Amino acid sequence: MYRFLLTPRWWGINVFVLLAIPFCIFMGSWQLSRFEARVQDHRSADAQAASAGREAARPLKELLPVDQVTSGKPVTATGHYDKQLLVPGRELDDTAGFYVLTLLRTDDGKALPVVRGWLPGTADAAEAPAAPRGEVTVTGALQASETPGDNGVSAQGGLPAGQTGVISAASLVNLVPYDVYDAWVTLEHADSGMKAVPAKAPSDSGLDLKAFQNLGYTGEWFVFAGFVVFMWFRLLRREVEFARDAELGLVPEEATDGERESSPSGV
Repeated sequence: MYRFLLTPRWWGINVFVLLAIPFCIFMGSWQLSRFEARVQDHRSADAQAASAGREAARPLKELLPVDQVTSGKPVTATGHYDKQLLVPGRELDDTAGFYVLTLLRTDDGKALPVVRGWLPGTADAAEAPAAPRGEVTVTGALQASETPGDNGVSAQGGLPAGQTGVISAASLVNLVPYDVYDAWVTLEHADSGMKAVPAKAPSDSGLDLKAFQNLGYTGEWFVFAGFVVFMWFRLLRREVEFARDAELGLVPEEATDGERESSPSGV
């Protein structure tokens, strides 16, 4: 009854099944591990944000370059405020508004982008408070340069003069005649008349769309493995039923040969 399993066609089917099932299980397990890693990163980021407020601020150069460990850490820097820009399209407490970004010229000549606060409404330079004059020392949370389209950052271009859509060295260096640090700081206490902008979690450390894509892919790979098993049993049952009917003489011999040649399962 099961001699057909020794035919070349069924050898090919069986080898495919034996390779496909472990592969699907491996890929599903790998996607699940990626999701679990993102969950762990999310927990670590929350714990880091909670502990950052209790840490003493450290000099800027000690925390550069920004990574998942130093992002959100309290930092301090001294210098003179220079060019001021507005960052439109930023929400705070579900209210549309804009950031007031001022470049802090440090002693080494490079500038540190400092978000001095947030204001509601449409970006308007007349509403943004002027930066303090003279030497100032700022304290805030260190942040990595933004990327357009990431974490709600707008990819809009063609903004009016005095505005920037992204807080990054790559975009700001084209607006000022001096070097800019590849990082920025959001003040712990906003300047007068503005609200402080909370620090963002490090990139790729939250339960974002990518994390749930990993979870979805996990389910897909396990479904594929189950589908392979289901199809193998279905083909096997059809082959057995056909062989049984042939033994009982329910299938003409010429039909048996023709159907076996045309059937993808060997029936």
